[in-house]
Amino acid sequence: MDVNILVGTVVWLYALSVLRRARLSAFFFIVGSAGLFFILTSLSHPYWIWFFTHAVIHGVALFSDITHWSTIMYHTGMVYITNGTNPVIMSIDYECSGIIETCAFVGLVVFFPTYHRREKVFYALFGLVYIYAINVLRLCIVILIVHFGGGQSFFLAHSVIGRLVFYVLVIALYYNVFTYSQLARGIYREFIDWRQDKL
Repeated sequence: MDVNILVGTVVWLYALSVLRRARLSAFFFIVGSAGLFFILTSLSHPYWIWFFTHAVIHGVALFSDITHWSTIMYHTGMVYITNGTNPVIMSIDYECSGIIETCAFVGLVVFFPTYHRREKVFYALFGLVYIYAINVLRLCIVILIVHFGGGQSFFLAHSVIGRLVFYVLVIALYYNVFTYSQLARGIYREFIDWRQDKL
C-alpha cells in the first residue's frame, strides 16, 4: 500500500472520530463518503480496474456472440465493430469500467444515515451489479448504433447517446436509493421476504 494512502486513511479515520464525537452528522456523511471514495479509487489500481474492465468486456462479448456485430479482443480490451462502410475499434479501458461510479455509489451508501448495516450491504451490492449492467448496456447501444450507422456515428453513439442513457439510469438509481428512501426500504423488505420464502 502506498504511504500516502495509508497516511490519508489514518487522517480520515481520525477526522471521522472527531465528527462523530461532535455529533456533526452532515459533515460526518460528507467527509466519510468523500474519503471512502478516494480510498477505494486509490486501492483499485491495478487489480480492481483490471477486474471491472474484463467483467465489462465479457458482458459485451455475450451481446457480440448473439448479434455478431462486433469482435472482442479479450487481451487488449478492444471491440472491433463491423458495419457496411468503415469498421470501428473501440477500447474498453478505465473510463469504460464503471469503477469510478461504483466507488462513488458505495461511498455514499456506506455513510448514508437512514439505512441499517444489512441494508447498506444490500444496496452496495445491488448498486455494483446495477452499474455494471447499465455500463454493459451502454456499450451494447454504441455497438448497435455504429453497426447500423457507420463509423461516423461513433462519437454520437459513445459520447452522447451512450453516456446519456448511462447517466439517466444512474440518476434513477440514486433517486430510488437516496432520495426516495422509503421506496428503497420497501424493495429491501420485499427482497428479504422473497429470500425467506425460498428458504
